[in-house]
Amino acid sequence: MASHLSYGRVNLNILREVARKELREFLDKCAGSKAIVWDEHLTGPFGLIAQYSLLKEHEVEKMFTLKAGQLPVADVKNIIFLVRPRLELMDIIAQNVLSEDKHRSRRDFHILFVPRRSLLCEQRLKEQGVLGSFHHREEYSLDLIPFDGDLLSMEAETAFRECYLENDQTSLYHAAKGLMTLQALYGSIPQIFGKGESARHVANMMLRMKREFTGCQNPILPVFDTLLLLDRNVDLLTPLATQLTYEGLIDEIYGIQNSKCNSDKFAQKKNNKFGKSTCSSPLQGYLKMAKLLVVSTEVVNKKFRVSSPLISKESFTISAHFKERHNAKTVGEIKQFVSQLPHMQAARSSLANHTSIAELIKDITTSDEFFDNLTVEQEFMSGIETDKVSVYTEESITKKDPLIKILRLVCLQSVCNNGLKQKVLDYYKREILQTYGYEHILTLNNLEKSGLLKLQSSSRNNYPTIRKTLRLWMDDVNEQHAFPPPPQGVNLQPASVSPASTASGKRIYLTIVSMITNKHYFLCMPGPIGQQGENRVTLVFFLGGVTYAEIAALRFLSQMEDGGTEYIIATTKLMNGTSWIKSLMDRLEAAPF
Repeated sequence: MASHLSYGRVNLNILREVARKELREFLDKCAGSKAIVWDEHLTGPFGLIAQYSLLKEHEVEKMFTLKAGQLPVADVKNIIFLVRPRLELMDIIAQNVLSEDKHRSRRDFHILFVPRRSLLCEQRLKEQGVLGSFHHREEYSLDLIPFDGDLLSMEAETAFRECYLENDQTSLYHAAKGLMTLQALYGSIPQIFGKGESARHVANMMLRMKREFTGCQNPILPVFDTLLLLDRNVDLLTPLATQLTYEGLIDEIYGIQNSKCNSDKFAQKKNNKFGKSTCSSPLQGYLKMAKLLVVSTEVVNKKFRVSSPLISKESFTISAHFKERHNAKTVGEIKQFVSQLPHMQAARSSLANHTSIAELIKDITTSDEFFDNLTVEQEFMSGIETDKVSVYTEESITKKDPLIKILRLVCLQSVCNNGLKQKVLDYYKREILQTYGYEHILTLNNLEKSGLLKLQSSSRNNYPTIRKTLRLWMDDVNEQHAFPPPPQGVNLQPASVSPASTASGKRIYLTIVSMITNKHYFLCMPGPIGQQGENRVTLVFFLGGVTYAEIAALRFLSQMEDGGTEYIIATTKLMNGTSWIKSLMDRLEAAPF
């Protein structure tokens, strides 16, 4: 059992065990020794559900990454392909199967689609002449993956792109299916709030699915009292700005994927984003965030300047615990100390990692380049000179700083100013294309389609009104007790968190939130209301992605003594501004001659 999934009021380990059981049942259908051929995008999410030890118990002897050509040598009876339903992957699988038939003895092939079986993919396999080679063609419903005791993610990297650029609602359907799975395990959610067009689509899909399964549901007392669906375009600003929480900075610099951060990339990231440095990382390989959090979950949710003293405090506490061994006189006291030793050693190891990471991050956050970038972000979000070309952005383009940094700044200015004036927008686009190449014209077009970069259509800017009314900006902040994650700047709070803290539906909130986007706010109540008063549980689902800074803000709300509500966060993707912009980028390739 994963203990980090069951510390809260909602035991998410139940969801993980259901996923593990479904995987075991499929493996047992394939009798005999097995080799799994992985779609490389699925290895990380599956690692959060089942480790190699579980697969080995069910006769999995070899594992390979899906590649074109011939399969590696493996003396096994069954070959299992675990893949996403993508047509390009079907072509690779067809090559593997055909080459196996030509060069080796006959084996049993099976294919497991994650998260849904696809008729188009099966048709492609049929066209390639290999569909009949598969003994089992099934689907594995891995929609929502538990990351922590209060965090779920679909890890759908292209969900925002599909919804706003390609008009593809497949990811929204998977989100609705995932929510239905949650309700089957934890009871029907009595209240649903939402904001945005994507939120409306998901709610309607859920209600339709609920009608289809009327009479089949188990009468379970609801664990969740409220579901809040938030479309990412309700708050386009938060992901664009640099996150300042401890975990958020780790994600910005290291990059966190499936609860792991690749420390080997730290020095390279540091050089590319915030200036030149020859500092090398003392950490090697992948660090599991769950292991890093042995010290204190409070550390990662605090602003970085607050986290450093907390790490020092933890160091003194652990040292004091180790010194207690000198006070152990009796056999009972010695036995008690020895029983605590494994946890203390794990905490000391985690502390060493935290200390190394904090030192490396401090080198970046104290650099002039980081400070200048943060200052410009703060000026944009406080409404200073957002209607003209930014001198800092212009200089960064001239120095040919990383394109993603430039795009984040330009989009941030556009969002804060409700669009850019024609001459300002044209200037930025011209400078970017002339400096970085005309192949990025598709990227600029994608940013305009998604609303991150747009022409100012009216002289009225609603952002200052929203900022003041929802108290997104605070002049005097106690960093120890205020919202821990000011991702947009020093004193600015995530706008996406305000709907969660006011989900009871005040009139002033509904009036202001309607200014954020012209999509309507809706409420549906498909069942009886759950718990009243304190000890309520609200599920907040971010459609399009969520940042670690927003997660930290919701965790802060859960910890408020007068709040009375615990927040569980679900999302289509854990992201930051860099990964978000990357998902929207396209390159115009030259035509072959």
